[in-house]
Amino acid sequence: MDLIALAVPFFLLAIGIEWYVDRVRGTGFFRFNDAIGSLATGAYNSTTGLFTKVISIGIYAVVLDHFAPFQMPLSWFDGSPRGLLAWLGVLLLWDFMYYWKHRLGHEVSVFWAAHSVHHQSEEYNLTTALRQTSTDFLIGWVVYLPMFLIGVPVEVFLTVSAIDLIYQFWVHTRHVGRLGWLDYWFVTPSNHRVHHAQNHRYIDKNYGGILIVWDRLFGTFEPESEPVVFGVRKPLRSFNPVNANLHVYRSLLADSLETAKWSDKWRVWFGRTGWRPDDVSATRPLKILPLDEFVPYQGVRTQQQIVYLGLQFVFAIVLTFLIGNVAVTFGLSAALPIAVGLWVLLACLGALADGVVWSVYAEWVRLAVSPLLAVWLAVMIDANILEFFVAASAYSATSAVGFAQVLRSRLSLAT
Repeated sequence: MDLIALAVPFFLLAIGIEWYVDRVRGTGFFRFNDAIGSLATGAYNSTTGLFTKVISIGIYAVVLDHFAPFQMPLSWFDGSPRGLLAWLGVLLLWDFMYYWKHRLGHEVSVFWAAHSVHHQSEEYNLTTALRQTSTDFLIGWVVYLPMFLIGVPVEVFLTVSAIDLIYQFWVHTRHVGRLGWLDYWFVTPSNHRVHHAQNHRYIDKNYGGILIVWDRLFGTFEPESEPVVFGVRKPLRSFNPVNANLHVYRSLLADSLETAKWSDKWRVWFGRTGWRPDDVSATRPLKILPLDEFVPYQGVRTQQQIVYLGLQFVFAIVLTFLIGNVAVTFGLSAALPIAVGLWVLLACLGALADGVVWSVYAEWVRLAVSPLLAVWLAVMIDANILEFFVAASAYSATSAVGFAQVLRSRLSLAT
């Protein structure tokens, strides 16, 4: 049972409630483009994860079967008091390992390249919780290997990891203040706001998942004591989820290729986050603006564009749920055509929100090829090809009319 998939509808409901509260209070903690950018990145994460999680799970299974001296039987993890204690023990162990994985995600460049996606939002609300990387499968699995060396079953590992991550959802809000004694023991909204800050005193603090105790033990705790400026010191300046996932990797690759020393080429990736070779810094220095000059990224938008992007994103949410259902019913290969369509859709929406020149042409091409993807899907699930083609063509034609209105409004503004 995928607990996170079951929780997603409740996540979306909670986001809707928080947005309504934000509107009623007039606090302005939601921005349309930023929220859509976070949710689009989350959709990328959840759908690419269907195809990539087999890598880490496969590695864990191999380690458990061939390198663990002992395997904990699943019968240990029942509903008895002893079984519940076993569940709690593994959950605490996972939370401890998560602390160190999270810390590596901030303190080692290649880990930061993946984790930075979660911190790129320059607002802080429940949509930020769903803003997750799609590249963690490349190296993030390494940190949890000790759990399998001591014999934790894969099924138990996946369950406690889902519980821990579901807990972390609710702390991504600015509508909950300090919570007294809970702030001392647990990760709370106040503690986690500190973690998402780019304020100097808050950098690399409060890594805990459920328990903030780990930060207190290892010297990385910082209480919330001054207004938080959210985001990263090297801003993404984009709402495109593809850019979000590749942003830091591109910078690391450029530095690694440019530096002359071979040792520095390695250190760019596995050294302390933010470190750059001297020769690269001399020819291409980074300029970090003071916090008092920081201005959140706005992108380009008109009222018609907001409506178009919003409606298309509702369609993207439908596709996201459909991908999971098709994958379960017909297999991953059958879900691939919808996934490709979703990934292209989200990339185009992000490019349109950024106002990049090629986004207009990309959107026209996307609408033109959507019926072909529908035909591909129909073939994969042995459905009526004509019906799928007609339905997709109707979607493309309707969207094209709406998109033409968006372009017309932009032209009228320009003149």
